[in-house]
Amino acid sequence: MTAATVAVAVAQFTPRDDKAHNREVVAGLVAVAAERGARLVVFPEYSSYFTDPLGPSFAHNAETLDGEFVDALAGAARDHGVHVVAGLVERTDERHRFANTLVAVSPSGDLVAVYRKQHLYDAFGSRESDWVVAGEIVEPQLFEVDGLRVGLQTCYDLRFPEVTRLLADAGADLVAIPAEWVRGPLKEHHWSTLLQARAIENTLYVAAADHTPPIGVGASAIIDPMGVTIAGLAETTGIAVAEVSRERIERVREVNPALALRRYRVVPRD
Repeated sequence: MTAATVAVAVAQFTPRDDKAHNREVVAGLVAVAAERGARLVVFPEYSSYFTDPLGPSFAHNAETLDGEFVDALAGAARDHGVHVVAGLVERTDERHRFANTLVAVSPSGDLVAVYRKQHLYDAFGSRESDWVVAGEIVEPQLFEVDGLRVGLQTCYDLRFPEVTRLLADAGADLVAIPAEWVRGPLKEHHWSTLLQARAIENTLYVAAADHTPPIGVGASAIIDPMGVTIAGLAETTGIAVAEVSRERIERVREVNPALALRRYRVVPRD
């Protein structure tokens, strides 16, 4: 174990229904993050396309994994030598529904991980399942950034601790959580509390990127394994960067060996 650190960034903005604009914003924020030393940049859910409310335009504007948005991410990653994670509105076989997908690309431009949202936001008056196909329960796809193992989940998944626990069991050191965490009564409180809880109970880092208000809550953050916010944003577009390390994780797990002491395991539900 070395004391080496990895700079991780969360990038906060509000995607629009202009896909070219979104690609341009993402490329610009990747450049800023890389200039500040980031080796991993995490963007929000629905980074490729978004409008409120969800509707038929999402499936119409959905793309494949080799479409313009992922190609633009790959180009930005290559140009700046970073890993990039972002939310993609992905095309499916269903004409009116899409997949809410996360993609991770490497500094070489390769697609190194894909995650399709498993828990759809059918809560607080919303019905994401009317428009989105839920992702299958599959083995976590982890990827490495300078020796740091990174897992993926998104937004409403945060309310289901089993998702993060499975990533921890698979060896994740950091969980990237792109989100479009909708504002509402106590929703900001839920967002910050759940981010800290997932970090504390799994003794790992969390890097969460949200949309800016008025629809999202903002408050994108990087949380350490003791639940401390080590970098964060308020309500405006921007970048927050923090240094993370596996040494910090190991030290926390020596003090709090909760993962080793637990007596239950996570089993998928049919």
